[in-house]
Amino acid sequence: MKVTGKIKMLFVFAVSMMFANNAQAQDTAVKNYDQGFKLGFGVSGGYATQDPYKLALGADARLQYDLTKRYSLTLTTGFTNLFVSEADAFPGEATGKDLGFIPAKAGFKAFVWNDEFYVMGEAGAAFAVTNGFDQTSLILAPSIGYASKYIDVSLRYEHYSDFRKVNNNGTTGKGVGQIGVRLAYGFEL
Repeated sequence: MKVTGKIKMLFVFAVSMMFANNAQAQDTAVKNYDQGFKLGFGVSGGYATQDPYKLALGADARLQYDLTKRYSLTLTTGFTNLFVSEADAFPGEATGKDLGFIPAKAGFKAFVWNDEFYVMGEAGAAFAVTNGFDQTSLILAPSIGYASKYIDVSLRYEHYSDFRKVNNNGTTGKGVGQIGVRLAYGFEL
């Protein structure tokens, strides 16, 4: 029994030394990585998932700071418009009105495969600016994408928790979402 216990302890010690050595090597690589800023300009199109909104179009600018080769922080702003046909109005309104807003989001991007495919999460605020809307909403936006040196293509879901929608029973509720595709051109600063 004592020999078995010593072998187990030796095995645990050896495995922990391998992980410690691996972690040290990764820290060295991170220190040598040239951190820096990137700027990207993109256009996006999508489909709104709640009535009365139908389509979504937008343009944005994204500032990205690379912490390491795999992890980055992002700041994104621009303009997005959720389109409504005139026939699809909120209860009590004569015609439908588009919702245009300025998003302001901060995010975290992690490259998970070949330093090109990534997952990203963003959170921020959407400031409504068109057709008399003056509401501000929380934005949550997970996405997946592909980025090369200059091109960035991503698929995302964006949820605006405080914007109005029409519920299935015809009443007005809150919480609008969109599924969108973003195509962007970016470069290092």
